[in-house]
Amino acid sequence: MKKNSTAQLKKVLKPIHLWAIAVGLVISGEYFGWNFGWAVSGTIGFLIATVIITIMYVTFIFSYTELTAAIPHSGGAFAYAYRALGPFGGLIAGYATLIDFLFATPAIAFALGSYLHFLYPGVQVIPAAIVFNITFILLNISGVKESAIFSVFITVLAVAELLLFMGVVAPSFKLANFTADPMPFGWSGIFAALPFAVWFYLAIEGVAMVAEEVKDPKKNIPRGYISSLATLIFLAFGIMILTGGITNWHQLSSIDYPLPEAIAIVLGKSNVLTKIFASIGLFGLIASFHGTILASSRQVYAMARSGYLPSPLAKINTRFKTPHWALVAGGLISFLALFSGTTSQIIILSVLGAIVMYIMSMISLFILRKKEPGLERPFVAPFYPIFPAIALFIAIICLIAIVYYNFKISLMFFVALFIVLLIFIFLGKHKVPILINTD
Repeated sequence: MKKNSTAQLKKVLKPIHLWAIAVGLVISGEYFGWNFGWAVSGTIGFLIATVIITIMYVTFIFSYTELTAAIPHSGGAFAYAYRALGPFGGLIAGYATLIDFLFATPAIAFALGSYLHFLYPGVQVIPAAIVFNITFILLNISGVKESAIFSVFITVLAVAELLLFMGVVAPSFKLANFTADPMPFGWSGIFAALPFAVWFYLAIEGVAMVAEEVKDPKKNIPRGYISSLATLIFLAFGIMILTGGITNWHQLSSIDYPLPEAIAIVLGKSNVLTKIFASIGLFGLIASFHGTILASSRQVYAMARSGYLPSPLAKINTRFKTPHWALVAGGLISFLALFSGTTSQIIILSVLGAIVMYIMSMISLFILRKKEPGLERPFVAPFYPIFPAIALFIAIICLIAIVYYNFKISLMFFVALFIVLLIFIFLGKHKVPILINTD
């Protein structure tokens, strides 16, 4: 691996930090975004889509953990694909991962601004989103341990609030509401809803981005992944089903703040508890926002360190031992995205990046099993090759569905990838070998 400086990332993260980072990365998906799936599939259609995606994530995470534990590298899928497929595979996986995390950040920023606007109508969405961006870039620059401690605190609050939400709305649940107009678009709606079901779990793989900062990564990374996935599955189904049964779900299928609106339906908009819930609802969004900024900066750092992005982005702050320029670069991308589209469009783009990355990761797993049978694998994917094959198959189905139902966004994604590949070849980066360590 090329070194831009002798500075190293600090190994300070423990299993509780990994659980908090993983759940924190994802938990905003329970607060907003998934409800757009109702608009294209109905409640039962989206429930089926979520079951399919949950199967994909269970099989994917158990398979992906083998890669992360064997190759604890802050580049994540970029490192695995490079080692398995060479420079072009690494570039495609790295590009997809950057799109995944860099565009998840502004999507969450949109929701943060919308929640504040729900609470205080005088607060404008975009300015609030920009303030959140700047604040959390500065927090992440201050140090990964400090960021991780914040993640634990904010994630525990977010999980507690979702449990409180389920307790408040459960008495108002009516099966007749949930099953009303259950699949208005038929079976095709299930495929259209897949990317919104992915939003329930998207970014859990971000734990890989802090692998170089984990104490005893080969033991602790599997613990972090598995405990966080179990938490998220419970929350995803609980929130989706209970919310869909309290009213006509059409009212909640196209807004950025479905949970505060659901509480308002149950308790009344003027109820003090409604305002309190919306206020603490910011915790879940903040947890994911903070986490995606952390993960995307490590991806930028890893690719810059390897020569795939400008080298200044790999510089580590001498005082805080964090990749400060990588954090700033990710923030600029987020600012631009905030002015370029709607929440649902940005979610689709982020999910598209994630799905391509999942495909590249599973292909890498199969190849590394053949190419490097002697690689130390502290965690071995169970039921190999069935689990990674299921994850790969469902991910390919998701990719086809996203391209079919979102052709313009998909075209932008792949045209940009083609341009990146041309630049990569023109600069001769594919001829410069790099070393992906397993230490």
